[in-house]
Amino acid sequence: MSTTQLYTKYTRVWIPDPDDVWRSAEIIKDYKEGDKSLQLKLEDETLYEYPIDLQGNELPFLRNPDILVGQNDLTALSYLHEPAVLHNLKVRFLESNHIYTYCGIVLVAINPYEQLPIYEQDVIYAYSGQNMGDMDPHIFAVAEEAYKQMAREEKNQSIIVSGESGAGKTVSAKYAMRFFATVGGSASETNIEAKVLASSPIMEAIGNAKTTRNDNSSRFGKYIQIGFDKRFHIIGANMRTYLLEKSRVVFQAEDERNYHIFYQLCASASLPEFKDLGLTCAEDFFYTSQGGDTSIDGVDDADDFEKTRHAFTLLGVKESHQMIIFRIIAAILHLGNLEIQGERDGEACSVLSEDEHLSNFCGLLGVEHSQMQHWLCHRKLVTTAETYVKSMSLHQVVNARNALAKHIYAQLFNWIVQHINKALHTTVKQHSFIGVLDIYGFETFEVNSFEQFCINYANEKLQQQFNSHVFKLEQEEYMKEEIPWTLIDFYDNQPCIDLIEAKLGILDLLDEECKVPKGTDQNWAQKLYDRHAASQHFQKPRMSNTSFIVLHFADKVEYQSEGFLEKNRDTVYEEQINILKASKYQMVADLFQEEKDTVPTTAVGKGAPRISVRSARPAFKAANKEHRKTVGHQFRNSLHLLMETLNATTPHYVRCIKPNDEKLPFKFDPKRAVQQLRACGVLETIRISAAGFPSRWSYPDFFNRYRVLMNKRDLSKNDKRQICQTLLEDLIKDPDKFQFGRTKIFFRAGQVAYLEKLRADKFRAATIMIQKTVRGWLQRTKYQRLRRATLVLQRYARGCLARRLAEHLRRTRAAIILQKQYRMLRIRRAFQRIRNATVTIQAFARGMFVKRIYHQMLIEHKAIILQKYVRGWLARVRFRRIRAAAVVLQCHLRRRRAQRQLQALRIEARSAEHLKKLNIGMENKVVQLQRKVDEQNKEYKLLNEQLSMLTSAHSSEVEKLKKELQQYQQSQRGDGNQLLSLQGEMEQLRMELEKAHGAREVMEDSHGKEKDLLRKRISDLEEENALLKQEKEELNRRILCQSEDEFARNTVEENIQMKKELEEERSRYQNLVKEYSSLEQRYDNLRDEMTIIKQAPGHRRNPSNQSSLESDSNNPSICTSEIGDTEDVIQQVEEVGMEKAAMDMTLFLKLQKRVRELELERKKLQAQLEKKEQERQKSQVIETKAQVTPEHEDFAYNSLKRQELESENKKLKNELNELRKAIADHATQNNSSSDMRDSYSLLLNQLKSANEELEVRKEEVLILRSQIMKAAQQKDMGKNMVKERESISPNASWPNSDRHVDQEDAIEAYQGMCETNRKTEDWGYLNEDGELGLAYQGLKQVARLLEAQLQDQRREHEEEMEALRNQVDLMQEELEKQQQAFLQTLQLSPEVQVEFGLQQEITRLTNENLDLKELLEKLEKNEKKLKKQLKIYMKKIQDFEASQTMVPVERRSHERNMQVAVQRKEKDFQGMLEYYKEDEPLLIRNLITDLKPQAVSATVPCLPAYILYMCIRHADYINDDQKVHSLLTSTINGVKKVLKKHHDDFEMTSFWLANTCRLLHCLKQYSGEEGFMTQNTAKQNEHCLKNFDLTEYRQVLGHLSIQIYQQLINIAGGILQPMIVPAVLENESIQGLSSVKPMGYRKYSSTVAEGDSSYSLDEIIRQLNTFHSIMCDQGLDPEIIQQVFKQLFYMINAVALNNLLLRKDVCSWSTGMQLRFNISQLEEWLRGKNLQQSGAAQTLEPLIQAAQLLQLKKKTSEDAEAICSLCTSLTTQQIVKILNLYTPVNEFEERVTVAFIRNIQKHLQERNDPPQLLLDFKHMFPVLFPFNPSAITMDSIHLPASLNLDFLNKV
Repeated sequence: MSTTQLYTKYTRVWIPDPDDVWRSAEIIKDYKEGDKSLQLKLEDETLYEYPIDLQGNELPFLRNPDILVGQNDLTALSYLHEPAVLHNLKVRFLESNHIYTYCGIVLVAINPYEQLPIYEQDVIYAYSGQNMGDMDPHIFAVAEEAYKQMAREEKNQSIIVSGESGAGKTVSAKYAMRFFATVGGSASETNIEAKVLASSPIMEAIGNAKTTRNDNSSRFGKYIQIGFDKRFHIIGANMRTYLLEKSRVVFQAEDERNYHIFYQLCASASLPEFKDLGLTCAEDFFYTSQGGDTSIDGVDDADDFEKTRHAFTLLGVKESHQMIIFRIIAAILHLGNLEIQGERDGEACSVLSEDEHLSNFCGLLGVEHSQMQHWLCHRKLVTTAETYVKSMSLHQVVNARNALAKHIYAQLFNWIVQHINKALHTTVKQHSFIGVLDIYGFETFEVNSFEQFCINYANEKLQQQFNSHVFKLEQEEYMKEEIPWTLIDFYDNQPCIDLIEAKLGILDLLDEECKVPKGTDQNWAQKLYDRHAASQHFQKPRMSNTSFIVLHFADKVEYQSEGFLEKNRDTVYEEQINILKASKYQMVADLFQEEKDTVPTTAVGKGAPRISVRSARPAFKAANKEHRKTVGHQFRNSLHLLMETLNATTPHYVRCIKPNDEKLPFKFDPKRAVQQLRACGVLETIRISAAGFPSRWSYPDFFNRYRVLMNKRDLSKNDKRQICQTLLEDLIKDPDKFQFGRTKIFFRAGQVAYLEKLRADKFRAATIMIQKTVRGWLQRTKYQRLRRATLVLQRYARGCLARRLAEHLRRTRAAIILQKQYRMLRIRRAFQRIRNATVTIQAFARGMFVKRIYHQMLIEHKAIILQKYVRGWLARVRFRRIRAAAVVLQCHLRRRRAQRQLQALRIEARSAEHLKKLNIGMENKVVQLQRKVDEQNKEYKLLNEQLSMLTSAHSSEVEKLKKELQQYQQSQRGDGNQLLSLQGEMEQLRMELEKAHGAREVMEDSHGKEKDLLRKRISDLEEENALLKQEKEELNRRILCQSEDEFARNTVEENIQMKKELEEERSRYQNLVKEYSSLEQRYDNLRDEMTIIKQAPGHRRNPSNQSSLESDSNNPSICTSEIGDTEDVIQQVEEVGMEKAAMDMTLFLKLQKRVRELELERKKLQAQLEKKEQERQKSQVIETKAQVTPEHEDFAYNSLKRQELESENKKLKNELNELRKAIADHATQNNSSSDMRDSYSLLLNQLKSANEELEVRKEEVLILRSQIMKAAQQKDMGKNMVKERESISPNASWPNSDRHVDQEDAIEAYQGMCETNRKTEDWGYLNEDGELGLAYQGLKQVARLLEAQLQDQRREHEEEMEALRNQVDLMQEELEKQQQAFLQTLQLSPEVQVEFGLQQEITRLTNENLDLKELLEKLEKNEKKLKKQLKIYMKKIQDFEASQTMVPVERRSHERNMQVAVQRKEKDFQGMLEYYKEDEPLLIRNLITDLKPQAVSATVPCLPAYILYMCIRHADYINDDQKVHSLLTSTINGVKKVLKKHHDDFEMTSFWLANTCRLLHCLKQYSGEEGFMTQNTAKQNEHCLKNFDLTEYRQVLGHLSIQIYQQLINIAGGILQPMIVPAVLENESIQGLSSVKPMGYRKYSSTVAEGDSSYSLDEIIRQLNTFHSIMCDQGLDPEIIQQVFKQLFYMINAVALNNLLLRKDVCSWSTGMQLRFNISQLEEWLRGKNLQQSGAAQTLEPLIQAAQLLQLKKKTSEDAEAICSLCTSLTTQQIVKILNLYTPVNEFEERVTVAFIRNIQKHLQERNDPPQLLLDFKHMFPVLFPFNPSAITMDSIHLPASLNLDFLNKV
């Protein structure tokens, strides 16, 4: 392609810019050869003329197409140059918030200055096992690549992390080590990975400090080697450090700090253990306050100090050593605060002995105060003749003090590093290692000294190694693809390195000057000028004679020579060191002892050269300082050693970039970024790639991408490679622009952009053709529509005009007629108006004259009337005036009287008001009225009695008088006077009687009136009371309804909460089962290893129990069973020894105890849940009054009848008493009166009705008596049956149950009734046989009986509730204790947590073990007693049988011969199989261990489970508990053994899951429990177990089922997981939809070389069909099959979504379409298998929403609202991540703008989503095994001969 073809109109280019470094512009005029300028238009629409140098012909850089911007790999860009790299990094960093980008083999990491959620544990697992180019760039991807190459190639690896201060080197190295610690965790449980991570806070505390560029800058370099064994587990680590910046201890620049440890110690000085250090705040010490501010925003030094101490403890540093370390650090601070006083004009100086800081310094280090005081200000000079002491000047003393402080800190630093290495060291042979180099980047400041020189020297060496490695990889790729290549020229910085380290180089001259007695920095600089003035990498500044310039690869740096000699010598006086050697603290003295320069070498791995590994900072040798190695020499040696190590490994590069100097999050400074890109070698990598063939495409990808440029004739060929060659030869004429390799096509820089341009032009031409056709069709359609509309409008307009003309003519004719009529009417009305006016005038005139006459007469008449009224008014006025005066006088008089009365009334009112206050209220009035009524009634009764008495007295008196009269008449008939007198008296008495009657009538009338009045008032009050009662009842009814609703609602909520808690508990429980199975697996592995070790000859060491104890103590809730433990323990005792077996037995006891506790807790929760369900069901039954069982109806009927009998009994008693009273009262009165007869007849009627009621009650009593008799007979028949019924149904109620307590009560009631019958003669008050008394006593006994039953039930219920409450309280207390212990443990360090938990568990388990041993002894004693009794009874039975039958007992051999006879009686087969104890191993081997699922495929599903149950049933039938225990234990151990052997066989695992579940169902179905027997037939009920309760074994089988289910899921997940991403995300299900984008180096690197492992969705569906058919054929329960597929579909969703969230290349519209299609296929498969109810489809909801999110429109705020409302299953982080990753595949698609993403975040800010980004694909739902009874009876099962079970006998 020529230049004129590239620089055409609309092409975009990059031009230099002083602010943004590079600026984008667009060409507005085609460039032609010879043009002196290029016409451009900038992004702000301004025009710009870019000048072109005709000689150099340097045109501006071309810009890549937008489709290539934002690539994961910079080498994927078509145009590779500086502006393209900078723009790609900027777009990824600012718009997509991606901080990692590949640049070939280099990972570019930009510091975001913000915590990002991309380093969690799930992200580590997501990158683990992935190829480097498959996922988005990440530090974990580089770490995984290093780990994978180490494992595959068995070669040591190195990760080189470099960058300037503040770029994030330390954090990147820390995350890399975290990845290795997680993925390659140690196999020995020594927590070596935790120790590796724990070294980071220590090294940051003692080696990091705040600088102007970074708050946590590493001021030293370190290289950490992480060692691995043959299984690639971490076994140890080693650290080497380089060039600690010691000068920072004594000097800090403005806004900088000393090392963090000083400030951490000062912040914690108030702790009691640090009181002796004499520390205060950091501002009080000279060495920590020179930089100004001593604090860092957002950093808590005290908290960091606690982390540092915790890390020391984790690494095994003793508390005493930690205190010595802190004493040394505090001593350094006190040393800096010494007050040095000058003497003799500064020639001498001294330190006061009273100096507090000197005392503290000497006391903390344990040295002599006087000696240190003397030698701080003096030095010893040794000559050949003599030795003398010389005073030092003030400047010399300060320098010596600073040198001593630096040396002490450096020695302490080296000691800590050595101790860390000891803690990380291991004796296990190292197979390979991965090194992580965290070293300073290129530095240049305003003042550059010795430290910057050494740092830049190290970067020169690293850059040379980097360039050579990149060049080598580039050439290897060309050779691998077999394409011709020429030698690529790359920048070689060897001359600059020679300038520094060669003979007579800068370092050599520096060491030589240091040996000169009076050497100075100026002399050394002069020697540099003289020696290297002609070097192209060395320059002399114009304005300075003490500085020099070195031209490094990154930049030109000017160094000031001042201080070079002093720092290179690192002089410390021998006398001061000797004082420190004599310290009373051994650790302080050891710091300054002489050490050898080298350490023993370590092997770097198999196949690699052996490297001598030495300390990077050799110890100080004070005795002979003239021959000491200088700092520069030491650094050069350590750097050479580092380069040897790196050259012997495969390097991986991480280049950290600092985006801005203000430390602002996501702010990008292009100037600073370009400077660092140049310095770190990224642009050199780009240059090397651009010099060759940077763009590389595989043939299929190229074909899919550019097939639009091919013609149909080429596309018809089958050879894609030939098609690609033909296309390129036609499109690119220059053959040097591309090369064809074996598997890829290689392009020169810019060729892919040219192809993209051609492709876009082809699409644009096609688009124009489509637009032309569509627009023409639209215009034609529009014209035809307009023409038809015009014709319609014309037709309607003409019709409208015609109708308008006709209307006009019609209106004209009508107007003429109207005018004629109107004119006639107007003339007529005018005439009538004139005539009416004339008539009116005449009428008014005549009326006026008449009115005048009338008014005259009226006026005269009114005058007369006025005179009359005036005269009368005057008379009345005079009368009123006189009367008013009289009234006034009367008023005055009456007022005086009224005032006097008023005063009297006021006095009276006061006492009346007091009474009113006392008697106020309506209730008092009612009471008074009621009282008055009662008094009147009493008075009325009294009067009636008096009247009756008077009447009786009168009648008797009359009779008496009559008798006397007769007597008198008889005696004196003639005496008339007396008769008259008597008659007069009689008349007088009659008069009195009439008066009395009259008074009585008056009183009755008055009483009646008052009574009526009171009744009326009472009725009113009763009505009000009734209304109030109605309101009260209404309110009570409402409250009751609300309370019932609330109770129902609360019940439902509690049920839901309980179900949720049960699910969580079940999940935790199954996780514990899973952990136990893994621990059991680990234990078996360790046992196998111990067996191998025992068999191996030679010396061996017994392993420690610490690991297993720690693992167990970390999982205190692991549950296991008692089954199989005994045999394992015995075997373990034989193999390892009694001590270890005892320890494991303790663990087994602990696990057994824990599983019992968990089971009890589960049962309690289940009981509570069932209780809630029962309460809810009872409430429903009460509300609906439906579905009441007959037993409940009987109980309710009896209770109601009892209540009715009691009430009727009371009524009869009351009526009887009333009858007695009535008879007694009326017996005294006269029987002749008619009213008395009526009342007596009424009483007789009542007595008859009472007798009838009594007969009814007698019948009921007889019925109850018969029931009581039946109950007594049942009790006499046998008490054992009663006890069994009591144990089976203790909650039943009489009379509908056989509960013995109720029967005893019934018998007592019956006896009481018998006694009542014997006492009937005492009840003869009503009739002779005393039936009413008998009935009353019977009812009374029945009532007592029922009451006793209710009280017993209530008491038992209360006792049960109290017991449950006590258990709940105990559990709560235990839970609180565990929570407190857990919280206390969390505050400790991890290692202390392990030790503390271990101690707690050992203590608790020891106590439990003692309790269990005591219980076991008691049980053994009881068992021995029972066995003795059993033997006695068995002997008696044998004797009895021997006496009854004479059949001899045959031997076992004869019994086997009887099998044939037994088998003949097939009709008598009872569903039991008999075997002998010796045949049990054979049974287990044939039925479990050696059984293949194919052997029983044609038989009944789960046949082994049925056979095992029949064997168990026979053992239960003969009451052999040891046989049952042995068989079940062997069965469980055999199943575990089979599963361990076939740990990756899905069919075998599914087979034994089905059989284990079926055996569990059989043990439930035939357990005899009513809850499991509801669906049994009568025949099946005969097959129930009779003697043993196997509940505990059911629990163990449940645990085993959970373990098998988890193993099944793991196997299926392991098979499916490699298929998910290729099949669901990458496979092109819809052909031609997706389009390949250009990929970078990572996609064509050698890491992908394992071959094509792509899968299609059909393969996943076929695999799912295989799983489904296997489980269905083996008879697995449908509920379990549904749960299996729910779990598998969740894993598909999690793996696919996690991969989608970490890959930019699949976040596109086409991928969303493919993904939605693939999910629909999976949903269709679920519907086809009838698995819709399993919940598997719901687990795919996040993936479905992610696919929809990729397909939705992403522009407006309405789109944002639609996305937020649709994506409810995705978290905010996931939505934002997908939008950031969304990448258009074609240039016609649009990117998601930053503003739209911000709008999405604004809409989603109210969500409370979890913080993690990825889903936990290892999460496992809790499994449920619902009870599924079998319809097969045991006697119908046939044993196939293929099972070889001839030794089983049918019973």
